[in-house]
Amino acid sequence: MTRLTAALLLSASTALATPALAFDITAMTDEEQAAFGAAVRDYLVENPQVLIESINVLETRQAEAGAQNDLTLVADNREALFDDGYSWVGGNPEGDLTMVEFIDYRCGVCRQFNQEVFDAVEEDGNIRLILKEFPILGEDSEMSSRFAIAVHQIAGDEAYLRAHDALMEMRAPASLAALKGIARDIDVDGDAIEAHLATEAVTSVLRRNRELGETMAIEGTPTFVIGDQMLRGVPRAGVAETITRIRETM
Repeated sequence: MTRLTAALLLSASTALATPALAFDITAMTDEEQAAFGAAVRDYLVENPQVLIESINVLETRQAEAGAQNDLTLVADNREALFDDGYSWVGGNPEGDLTMVEFIDYRCGVCRQFNQEVFDAVEEDGNIRLILKEFPILGEDSEMSSRFAIAVHQIAGDEAYLRAHDALMEMRAPASLAALKGIARDIDVDGDAIEAHLATEAVTSVLRRNRELGETMAIEGTPTFVIGDQMLRGVPRAGVAETITRIRETM
């Protein structure tokens, strides 16, 4: 490394490390800029761990900023999340911890972890579980959610849960015939459900859920809100372990 490039690197690192100083590459001559660029490249090639460390620091800072932003989103939208007056509420309605799940019945991950969610809620025994219909995967998702909401509005909480479980298991297209078959299996009036599917009462639930999802920058399912924490996807530690960790911070 030449004395010139060494000096340039030293001055740049000093400026970057000291907020009061500003490193201005435009103040260099063309020769100095070329030498500086070559020196930086050579240094990174010889010391790639520096670049990896920088990327790791950046990702950590971005994750921390995202987590803080999510805390704010939950705090600002507590009523819409936890007390909207129309979503299905299960588990322990008087529980000391509320868990909200945004679901899509055509979401493979929602299906895969559906039982784990309910097992974790039952095992804990003190969780208030709220399910929010959030169909984002096409017409079958929309029809399935409309069916679930219609069942809830017409036949109540227990019928909704039976419909929810059946929809999570269904692999065929969500045709009207298939949905009325589910209605028959769960002992609900299929004709009444069919007549209710396109009503404003059902549409308004979907609209409000979508508006909430947009406000909270939810782009995929499942998305969980557990207490004041938002989890975009299934937590790596598992649902039950994550609940335990969140309880430790309460």
